Amino acid sequence: MTYSTPRRRRVRAIRRLATAATRPAMWRGGVVVPATWWDGHPNFGDDLTPWLLPEYGIAPVHRIAGKARLAGVGSILEFLPEDFDGAVWGSGLMYGRPHPLPNAKVLAVRGHLTRDLIGAPADVALGDPGILVARRTRRPRTRWDVALVPHGHHRSHRPFMSMADASGLKVHVVNVHQPAARVVREIASAEAVVTTSLHGLVTADAFGIPATWTMLEPPLSGGPFKFHDYESVVTPGDSRFRAFDETRGLADLLEGASAAPRDHVDRACDELERAIGRLPEVLPGLPRFPGGVVGALSGLG
Repeated sequence: MTYSTPRRRRVRAIRRLATAATRPAMWRGGVVVPATWWDGHPNFGDDLTPWLLPEYGIAPVHRIAGKARLAGVGSILEFLPEDFDGAVWGSGLMYGRPHPLPNAKVLAVRGHLTRDLIGAPADVALGDPGILVARRTRRPRTRWDVALVPHGHHRSHRPFMSMADASGLKVHVVNVHQPAARVVREIASAEAVVTTSLHGLVTADAFGIPATWTMLEPPLSGGPFKFHDYESVVTPGDSRFRAFDETRGLADLLEGASAAPRDHVDRACDELERAIGRLPEVLPGLPRFPGGVVGALSGLG
């Protein structure tokens, strides 16, 4: 049975709603919303939407983009139809091409580049919601000197993966194809992060961990656009990108590692939290939790 069968999708939805029910905010006027995020395979960055939102009294139930009322974490805006009139919270574009969404209620987008390309207001909140993970969970004790966080496409990249054997350093390779809570803890347990996954960088920034990112073959869809979009908010005018050179190894990459300025991170977190607090205002009539759960589940395919 594959990850995306109707039965598996329904089981995931029930499990996520059960987990949401453990969050106190859901019992203080919480709402249920049909939301879209990438759910085609296990991936911690995409799992951030259902993991984070219940903290703010919102239980998201996955829908395809055309049937959703909220777009969450990830490079998913190209999936939204032009007449989408739901809410957008911290989502981004995958490619650096215009994708106007004139009817959307844009609460927040990932960065300046996405804002301009979808035609969002100049004063819209900016930031990737993944940066809120440090407000969701405490940083665990340090276990490793370095966390290597390869994007799923890069787990078979031998020169990159071989850096886990770097002499004199305790290096941990993080498997991003796990639930958000587990991956966040693993990344947060390192003193430095080297990543080809955007949310590896975002998680490091949330906890103030020095980080750097690089690019490998095969290239990610959209190339570096999503990294530049995100960094336009937390390190404007600067980037932690470091070109990969297998002859120089891990030490060379670590020279490019630094922590994002704390004031920029905190500002993004504050703006994102204020933005999601406006969801009931821009989408009035959302079903209340827990009564709205039955209707949400009945709409699953």
